Formats: sequence, C-alpha cells, structure tokens
Amino acid sequence: MTASDRSLADAILAGDRRAASKLLSRVEQSDPAVLPDLQRLYRAGGKAVVLGITGPPGAGKSTTADQLIAHFRRRAQRVAVLAVDPSSPFTGGAVLGDRVRMGRHAEDPGVWIRSMAARGRLGGLAPASGDAVTILDALGVDVILIETVGIGQSEIDIASHADTVILLQTAHGGDGVQLVKAGVLEIADILVVNKADAPGTDRMAAGLAEMAAGVHRPDGWSIPVVKLEADKGGGMPDLAAAIDAHLAYCRANPAVGLALRRRQIRARLLVLAEANLRRAILRQDDPRLESAIDAVVARSLDPHALAARLCDQTPLDQTEC
Repeated sequence: MTASDRSLADAILAGDRRAASKLLSRVEQSDPAVLPDLQRLYRAGGKAVVLGITGPPGAGKSTTADQLIAHFRRRAQRVAVLAVDPSSPFTGGAVLGDRVRMGRHAEDPGVWIRSMAARGRLGGLAPASGDAVTILDALGVDVILIETVGIGQSEIDIASHADTVILLQTAHGGDGVQLVKAGVLEIADILVVNKADAPGTDRMAAGLAEMAAGVHRPDGWSIPVVKLEADKGGGMPDLAAAIDAHLAYCRANPAVGLALRRRQIRARLLVLAEANLRRAILRQDDPRLESAIDAVVARSLDPHALAARLCDQTPLDQTEC
C-alpha cells in the first residue's frame, strides 16, 4: 500500500502528524465523511493520559500548560496540547493566543500544540474536542493536555474528557465559594493556587482546602491543594506529584477508573446526540420533517411528540399524537 493509498486513519496510526492535522481540520468543519476514520481510530486508542486544565481568565492556564509540557518532555513523553481559544468574531476560528505563550516548544518534534475555536460553546471546550482527543490518542502521544477557554457557570465540560482535572485559582480570583456555586469544584481532581507569591495566597489555599474537604467524592479521592508559581516553575514538583498520585489512585482502584470512563462516554454520547439532533432539526430539505412541523403549527401534533420521534427515529409521517 502506497502512502497515497492509505486512509487518514492508516496514516495517523503510522504516526503521520500531517494526516492528523488534516483530519482535525475536517472534524472542525463537521465533515461527515470522516466518520469511518474516527471510528477506526477510537477502537485503536485508549493509551494516552488526558489532563484538563481549567480556571478563570488570567489564572495562568497557558503558563501552567507550558511548564507541564517541559515536565513531561523531561520524562521523554510525547505531548499534545489542545488549547481551546475564544472564537474570532469574524472567522469563527481560534484566536491562537495560547500557541504564542507556549512558543518555546514549537520546534520540539515531541510536542504538538493545536488551537481550537470554542465557537461559543458554554462548556469551555470546542465542539470537536472529543474527536480531537481520539485522533491524538491514536497518533501515539503519551499525554494530551486540554486547556479550556475559561471558567463560568456552565464550563465543566472538561470532566467529560480528562482523566485528571486541574482547576487553577489565584488569590486575586475573588470569592472561592463561587466555584462551589458554579458546580466546578466538584469536577476538580487537583486544586491549584497559582501566583503563589501574591498576598492572600495562603488564605485562598486554606479556604479551598476546607471546601475540598467538604466535597463528597464517590470515588473516595481527597482533593489536594497545590500552591504554584507557574511563571517561575515554583511548585511544579508538587503539581507533578499530585497528578501522578491521582492517576495512580485510579489505576489502583479499577472501579474508579471504570466509573470515570463510563461517565466520559455518557457525556460524549450526549454531545453527539445533541449534534445529530440539531442537524436533523435544522434541515430544510426533508419534506417529512417540514410536514411534521406544519402539523405542530396547526396543533394537530405537539412539539413533545415530534421531538420524541426525532430522537427515537419514529417515521416522521406518523403524525397522529
């Protein structure tokens, strides 16, 4: 089989980064023709460790990711970074700010940094992030770092992708209790207070530790709090040790790892189902759907019944309620 005859999946499994870039671009463009490649790559994957980095803007997520890249490269591990940027208001593409801040690794063949546009998704991740993880995992990288665009009331999607979630905060980050209200603290496996040389760091760390102690974790994991100076590398050994400890805990407790995988799959299924349903509803070239919508307009069919039929693929021409 020549290189030109190989599918993108074949090329990616052989370590071809250009093929991975091409497939990633097509995934971001929602090209339905890539589905067979993604299905094959998923079945061949499952080896990479996925770390999520989230936190409010200005907490130092990119700088922390940069330090983690250096840490894993010292271990001779191959690293891929998915930096989810705000979408450009003009093109819908990523702003690319995070790639600039991790530029010192640009020439390292063991590092691949890819920016993806959030495209307005509230969860803090690009809609194509799940497929991107599948591609990078199959490419053969050892560690995938996902950096979210920011954090807010709904931005907890990172838990559906990452094996370990690192939540950054700073002493200037406001009332840490807001994290609990947002439901974000519950998805964190490691809490980090960055910019640890700033006044109030010890108070913030103590407050987060107290809140973490009150979080009910079904997996039994005790959430550690790490103080970090990411711009100087201070505290990185403690963060690396916390990551290793969490991954080791999951390996030592198979039920924990299985529950994590099942939770991730459920979240991934929800994203895919929402995308499929959205495409089905927005189609305007399906006369059966248009007829069913007319029936709802005429109130001979109700929206609940039509939505149920779209979900369970009941024939749309069965318009009786």
